[in-house]
Amino acid sequence: MRGFGRRFPVTEVVDWIDHQIKPLDCESLDLHAAAGRVAARDVVSAVDVPSFERSMMDGYAVRSSDTEGASTYNRLSFVVVGESLPGCPSGARVESGKAVRIMTGAPMPQGADAVVPVEATEPHESGRQVWIVEGAPRGKHVGRVGEDIASGDVVVPRGRKLRPQDLGVLSSVGVARVDVVRRPRVRIVITGSEILPAGTPPEGFRIADANGPMLESLVRRDGGELIASDLVADDETYLRNAITAPSDVVLVTGASSVGKEDVVPSLVRELGELLFHGLAMRPSSPAGVGRLGDTIVFLLPGNPVSTLCAYDFFAGRAIRLLGGRSAHWPYRRAPHRLRRHLNSLLGRTDYARVRVTDEGVEPLAIGGASVLSSTTRADGFVVIPESSEGFPAGALIDVWFYD
Repeated sequence: MRGFGRRFPVTEVVDWIDHQIKPLDCESLDLHAAAGRVAARDVVSAVDVPSFERSMMDGYAVRSSDTEGASTYNRLSFVVVGESLPGCPSGARVESGKAVRIMTGAPMPQGADAVVPVEATEPHESGRQVWIVEGAPRGKHVGRVGEDIASGDVVVPRGRKLRPQDLGVLSSVGVARVDVVRRPRVRIVITGSEILPAGTPPEGFRIADANGPMLESLVRRDGGELIASDLVADDETYLRNAITAPSDVVLVTGASSVGKEDVVPSLVRELGELLFHGLAMRPSSPAGVGRLGDTIVFLLPGNPVSTLCAYDFFAGRAIRLLGGRSAHWPYRRAPHRLRRHLNSLLGRTDYARVRVTDEGVEPLAIGGASVLSSTTRADGFVVIPESSEGFPAGALIDVWFYD
């Protein structure tokens, strides 16, 4: 048993992650499979949308100059010489005193430069003509070439998490495949001979795995590809094999502190580089970060609240950056008044679970790293930075909401 010679500030670890972690290489995906993925480069349109002038209303395509002076008291008669439908343009040319019946989205016929909506017309007794009772200036109700998207426009910027409407725009400019950032391959290693599989009723002195299901969900939330989530006994050979298996990120829960069976830090130091171990934060002080070649290893304490805290501060941030996403927390933040004071120590970052009530923010816990229910009873959390000794009652503080 030994203590930590130094506790690294949280800001130092976060700064390392932000400067050292870069997006992974890209892969090409079919458009239909690209939702929620991150664009690896700008997508530039090679076409105009629309690529032809089209009607924005159901009505009649006319020469605008022919409609001057039209009103309900001065109806103007036009001969209908054709019909233009979406995908089926009229071959007729619009000349003076002529009109083409046209539907929304249909190509404008030659000679026409405006559309009179059907509401501004009246049927003609002959059936082959139409009365126009409202003038239409040039360009009225006409969609111009490139009005939506012009050739050369960036339709999806690099780094955009592709939304449903982005896929629609990509399709509209003829993009069938899109280059996206490869998802980080994440391996979860749950250590401890006393750990039972997730969802198993506790028995004797053995406990069910709570960290695995929680981390799996967090990894998927942050855009990672979960390649394995394994329970590993407290055996150095098993742990060595687990953390060196191919992956971009390894999350190890447990065996990360300074006890007799906490062998993971020494393994990481032996096999690669242990960059940080022992942090000035509560909970999660035994957390650490290392590298095994190109693989980033996060040492997460075995206590569930510490695992959640260390994941959100460090591992989740790295996974999002590797996948080309924003480093920032995917939590909603809002200011609220603190009902009771929150104390901390200078030089230490605290992660306080809180409940938000009509009377203000009620602290639930700062310690209690094994009490996972403190996170389910909480609405969110408050971060007390290392530069602060806490917040007094009545202070306006930022709450990060779990939901």
